[in-house]
Amino acid sequence: MDNLMAVILAAGEGKRMKSKKSKMLHRLCGKTFIERIYSTAKDTGINDCILVVGHKADQVIEYMGDKVKYVEQKEQLGTGHAVMQAQSYFENFNGYVVILCGDTPLITSDTIKKTIEYHKEKGNAATVITAEIENPYGYGRIVRDDRGNVVKIVEQRDATEEEKNIREINSGLYCFTARELAEALKSLDNNNDQGEYYLTDTIQILIKKGLKVGALKTDPDEVMGINDRVQLAEASNILRKKIAEKHMRSGVTIIDPSAVYIDEDIEIGIDTVIYPGTILEGNTKIGENCVIGPNTRLINAKIGNDTEVISSVIIDSSVGNETRVGPFAYIRPECTIGNNVKIGDFVEIKKSTIGNNTKIPHLAYVGDSSIGNRVNIACGVVTVNYDGKNKHRTIVSDDAFIGCNVNLVAPVTIEENAYIAAGSTINENVPANSLAIARQRQIVKEDYVKLNNMKK
Repeated sequence: MDNLMAVILAAGEGKRMKSKKSKMLHRLCGKTFIERIYSTAKDTGINDCILVVGHKADQVIEYMGDKVKYVEQKEQLGTGHAVMQAQSYFENFNGYVVILCGDTPLITSDTIKKTIEYHKEKGNAATVITAEIENPYGYGRIVRDDRGNVVKIVEQRDATEEEKNIREINSGLYCFTARELAEALKSLDNNNDQGEYYLTDTIQILIKKGLKVGALKTDPDEVMGINDRVQLAEASNILRKKIAEKHMRSGVTIIDPSAVYIDEDIEIGIDTVIYPGTILEGNTKIGENCVIGPNTRLINAKIGNDTEVISSVIIDSSVGNETRVGPFAYIRPECTIGNNVKIGDFVEIKKSTIGNNTKIPHLAYVGDSSIGNRVNIACGVVTVNYDGKNKHRTIVSDDAFIGCNVNLVAPVTIEENAYIAAGSTINENVPANSLAIARQRQIVKEDYVKLNNMKK
């Protein structure tokens, strides 16, 4: 919307995270804090976002790129001071400024939209997003008069005993009429114990000018701040529950929602069953009527319909329809697995294509390979793809049969309907319809043990 602007506060040091990276770049169900709050602003209809950066600013700027405009808060002198850094963007702006916090990433676009609508409807100079919580200790309290109007926001250390009993708290998220905010910031001072400029003081300034200040309550979960790893886990649990419920209401069976980890952008088709211990990350898309898990991790994986993935890992790869993967299979990046394929236990696939109706039942490594349709790759097969300097490709054409404990030394091509005898090491191309045997003839030396006194 043209008359909306967001100022996102993201300059804090985040000491309690005890991390080498900016707090804004920690992830919550697949998205960084800053990406999540930015996306929420965009979903609200806010196209103009000003990001206030400070601690580890270079990391945040590199991550966000040109999506937002930046201002730097070189010294962290309070929330009011942070907003002052962006004042040049909105002091002559004929619209509304939404103040968001990078470490409050659970706020929803629906709540922000309702706040903006309420703000406009009531003709407020400022509207505070609030919540009622059981234990408000440490939060600023919302003090209202008998008619429900906001009188002030009082911090914990300044509150009277009566005010400390108030359970409605300030979230630190606001909607301001832009010009009123700009004027209030001019009157802001740092005459307090901390020597900081508090954005909450602008509320009192506006009220003293006779302007209207409102407050809109929302779900306490939405305004939860994340300051350490414990709170990160708590927020993750809140969001994971919502994500799981969304999928279940859309026709997905999740055996135990508390024991799965599903990123927010995951797509899952109807009648799919998700077992405990499953982790779905990134841009993973799962088709209909699949069985996923238990103990399976999919990262940026594309899974077709009627496919099972059991106790396995798939990364940056696609799997077709009616395919069975696992248990204990590992499909590494850049793999394309076809339809009605069996990738069995202790099979590793890397940077390879596997054709339709091909079977790799167990204990095999297929790397840098193109495997055709209806191929059988038996137990113990290894594509020897690395010569110490370079990787080479193996090509196995349709209907070939690769016996047990075969080494295919790349670059090598096995043509259509060729058979490779068990125990062979193949380093030359095998023509179509041929049988290749590459092993030493068996030699038996009778009584060798007795003659050489080798008995234990």
